[in-house]
Amino acid sequence: MALEYREWKEGDDLALLEIWGGPETLPAEQFRAALAPSSNHPWRRCIVAEDVVDGVRIPVAAGVVHEASLHPERLWAYIEVARDHRREGVGATLLTMLRREAGNSPSGVSKLRSKVEPDTAGAAFAAAAGLAPIQRSQLVVVEPEPLSLPRFGDGSEEAASERVEDLATGSVELSDVVGKYYSHVHQWDSPGELSIATVQRLFLHDLTGAHGAIVLRAPKASAFGQGVPATRKGKIQAFAISYAQGNPDEPSDVFLGHDPQLSADDAAAAVRDLLALIAYQHPVLLEVDESMTALRTVLEPLLGSGKAHVRGADTLIVSD
Repeated sequence: MALEYREWKEGDDLALLEIWGGPETLPAEQFRAALAPSSNHPWRRCIVAEDVVDGVRIPVAAGVVHEASLHPERLWAYIEVARDHRREGVGATLLTMLRREAGNSPSGVSKLRSKVEPDTAGAAFAAAAGLAPIQRSQLVVVEPEPLSLPRFGDGSEEAASERVEDLATGSVELSDVVGKYYSHVHQWDSPGELSIATVQRLFLHDLTGAHGAIVLRAPKASAFGQGVPATRKGKIQAFAISYAQGNPDEPSDVFLGHDPQLSADDAAAAVRDLLALIAYQHPVLLEVDESMTALRTVLEPLLGSGKAHVRGADTLIVSD
């Protein structure tokens, strides 16, 4: 076997797809989109390994390292090798080359991270390369009517409307709590400073597929202290953002979170009440990290009772 290494060029995606076949895991499917020509804006380096057989060059493996606009403290890296070329040092050589490129990243960041599924070839390669898990996430489907509906105040429609509200995805108030929650549950891999504009672009813009948001508010408060009728809307305690999906028979894709300033018990209660509402008639799909403690507190009994189930394999985020 005579291997040669070069930069990615146009047409490599089709040639490699013919050799690789379909992606073996969900992370592989996601990362393949990052395989593209090297660039400086955004910074990306992509390398291809070619096997030369009878003078014919055949791409068999590729690796990419690139900066991330979100979570800038590490670089994303991905390597894929054709099945019949594994365990021959191709992946290790590509990783060495990517680490060398990472050492020259314009941001000065050189630590790598990637995503793998447990008990796969990718997970074994990551472990051998010294990349250890820093987070585990799951896709959880919650079936309809998983929880009894909450009762607000005197149980009237008016009392409920004070606590539950549809908000436009462009809401600054919503963007603020979404950004704070995201930063709170990603302290293990800091997203950096999230401005309102950044939150709206990454989570709430039409291009993300976001098409609706519902929030649970604290009870109304008075702006003038006790003894004065409450007229001011309560703060957002929890939010649920739904994203468009192509198949109406599929569970609704939802980002569910809470005000990070709530106590653990209050956060779990707010998440529980909002989940009961949004999943009352239609199943919902949630991506859940281990760091999302309030959401996990609510989901664990549902998983145990069969009112929710994990879809597909877990995803591990690994880093050096």
